[in-house]
Amino acid sequence: MAAQAQAAIAAQPAKAPPPVKQTGTMDVFDRLQQSYDSIARRAFDIFERNGRWFGRELDDWLRAESEILQPVHLDVAETDEALTVRAEVPGFATNELDITVEPRRLTIAGKHESKEETTKGKTIYSERTAKEILRSFDLPAEVDGPKTTATLKDGILNIELPKAAHAKTVRVEAKAAK
Repeated sequence: MAAQAQAAIAAQPAKAPPPVKQTGTMDVFDRLQQSYDSIARRAFDIFERNGRWFGRELDDWLRAESEILQPVHLDVAETDEALTVRAEVPGFATNELDITVEPRRLTIAGKHESKEETTKGKTIYSERTAKEILRSFDLPAEVDGPKTTATLKDGILNIELPKAAHAKTVRVEAKAAK
């Protein structure tokens, strides 16, 4: 199962961007837990900042979620041989993305942190930001994970997922036992 969960990256031409790092299933669960913890901490901060008013927990949670998680817009195309997934991940580098392929599921996760510091005279300005993405969805067909390729160019992640070979129907004739 672990071998199926790992997808291999094919060699890219010299001018192509570097391949996207891929991880195992347990890494995705760890990432999910980290995202949940970050959202919970931010929701509690919002709750405290608003005077600890009860009855607004869902609003606080949804606000925290929208501040931390960035939406991932997808296009999925299917041919007889493969599925092609095109995901918008602006601002993310290949080393900040984790892709997990299972026979009928694709998960794209990533975390981007940036730091800006400006010094002007005696005034120092420093700002840190973090963006996270997490998108997991069922595929319309079973795919061959080890043959999957992914490339990132100009904030667009293209994932080629070859379909798994289906077992052929074979007619078997029964013979009389001797």
